[in-house]
Amino acid sequence: MKRIITMILLVASLTSMVGRQGRQITGKVTSASDGGPILGVNVILEGTSIGTVTDINGEYSLKIPASGGVVVFQFIGFKSHKVVVRKESVIDVVLHESVAELSEIVVVGGTRSGRRKERKKSRVMYDSENSFNVTSPSVSPVYRRVLTPSQPNTEDYAAIEENTFRNPLNNPLSTFSIDVDAASYSNVRRFLTQGQQPPKDAVRIEEMVNYFTYDYKQPKGNDPFSITTEISSAPWNKDHRLIHIGLQGKNIPTKDLPPSNLVFLVDVSGSMNSPNKLPLLKSAFRLLVDKLRPEDHVAIVVYAGAAGEVLPATTGSEKDKILNAMDQLSAGGSTAGGAGITLAYNIARQNFKKNGNNRVILATDGDFNVGASSNQSMEDLIKDKRDEGVFLTVLGFGMGNYKDSKMEILADKGNGNYAYVDNILEAQKVFVNEFGGTLFTIAKDVKIQVEFNPTKIKAYRLVGYENRLLKDEDFNNDKKDAGELGSGHTVTALYEVIPVGIKSQFLVDDLKYQKTQVAEEAHSSDELMTVKLRYKKPNEDQSSLIVKELKDEGNRLDKTSDNFRWSAAVAAFGMELRDSDYKGSITHKDILELAKNARGEDKEGYRAEFIRLIHSNELLVKR
Repeated sequence: MKRIITMILLVASLTSMVGRQGRQITGKVTSASDGGPILGVNVILEGTSIGTVTDINGEYSLKIPASGGVVVFQFIGFKSHKVVVRKESVIDVVLHESVAELSEIVVVGGTRSGRRKERKKSRVMYDSENSFNVTSPSVSPVYRRVLTPSQPNTEDYAAIEENTFRNPLNNPLSTFSIDVDAASYSNVRRFLTQGQQPPKDAVRIEEMVNYFTYDYKQPKGNDPFSITTEISSAPWNKDHRLIHIGLQGKNIPTKDLPPSNLVFLVDVSGSMNSPNKLPLLKSAFRLLVDKLRPEDHVAIVVYAGAAGEVLPATTGSEKDKILNAMDQLSAGGSTAGGAGITLAYNIARQNFKKNGNNRVILATDGDFNVGASSNQSMEDLIKDKRDEGVFLTVLGFGMGNYKDSKMEILADKGNGNYAYVDNILEAQKVFVNEFGGTLFTIAKDVKIQVEFNPTKIKAYRLVGYENRLLKDEDFNNDKKDAGELGSGHTVTALYEVIPVGIKSQFLVDDLKYQKTQVAEEAHSSDELMTVKLRYKKPNEDQSSLIVKELKDEGNRLDKTSDNFRWSAAVAAFGMELRDSDYKGSITHKDILELAKNARGEDKEGYRAEFIRLIHSNELLVKR
């Protein structure tokens, strides 16, 4: 009898253990409207803090009790969906879009005057009762709709005055610095996925276009990048032409990249004390650490009321030591940003690697409010250290008091890039998928200068790049700072031009008292424009020049490459979000169709996500 009882107790114990261990369910979440996968859907075991999010393929994996439970699928702009799980192991879900879901959320959008307008009394906020363990790379914060008075929003964006059309007779040259930053796109995505339209000055069109990679040819020879050009009609104005200029950085395998000396500068002030800031930052940091090699070194500096070193330079082979130091961080106190940056640069200089990648990585919400915090003082420090060979990368986190304008300036001055990390999948893009481009510069001070043939073009307009414009004489000045290009990075620029003979509201009347002499060869040339590029190798001070001429072959829009049509769709969407004076006659449906037809291979699913953002904005506009 004792033996039987013992066996019964053992079986019961094993059964209980299995129940506690649980089992895994997997599946895919798609949209009912187009059947496409949905990225970032919150998948939650009801009544618990157990959850995950769907990946770029709409797929998820969730551990639940062996006995089953109720799983909830939530994504803003879609009806929530509950599934009672019994014995199933694979559960695919189709979500239906819902205007009602969006109408419960605060919409704070950019008006034509740039002012923000509160439309509802509710807002999107973090659900601390159902928070996740965001130190795990596979998990992102969950948001829910909470009816509560809206809190003040102190986010800060630099004002943008859109580029206007210029007459090549009076302004024959267009000169600007390249921009590989993509922070604007992920920040715009954050607004739209929370049921809000972004402020117009948060929309930098060149950063939206350059968020995506393009299928340009790899460079040949000694130049670190190739140049691709294409021209066709502008989708938003059929009488105008659109010129596409693409740069492709040489893709260097990770094993061949120079050793890194990284100083991770972490903002642990009180403003970072929310789940989508410091906890998400820790998750992102894990992804970076996983990519480190034994020859790489990482140090960690923090700043709040004061600045301090929490981890001296440590080799990439000691990953546990690095991660343990990061895991111990917590937020609290005021923000002595200037002191933290100074200390980080000093440590970077102490561990300087000749011919290596020496870089400070600043992770913050940009809320510098104590100490040497003026933009100018930090800019001067960052420029000095840049000239000494220590570059700066800036990672933005959070919402509500996000200081975009300040962080963009710091990254520009530091020969580095600027990314906004709104979820763990964006961290993966920055630190895993684009690891080389994010951290390893292959060309610096890259400038573009375009000369237009006035016998072919009546007026031209650079689409975006408003804060990257240079004086024409800056192009040949090697002392003038410009943008950097990383390993494998692509850069895309667009010009909208008005051909000679086309009437347009954007044209200025011909001058009465003054005429400009046009070279005779311009009349006989079939060239539309000449593109010139200057760049320096990372460790050199003298620039090299590349020149390329462009002719208009009269290609129709439907005969252009996916690269051309995709960049045009993103630019058109950016102009729609900004309510641009130049958005022309293109409709929301036109933008959607243009993007769908140019999606291409889309291995990572970023283009599918963009198409879904167009859908989300359509629902917001309809309300």
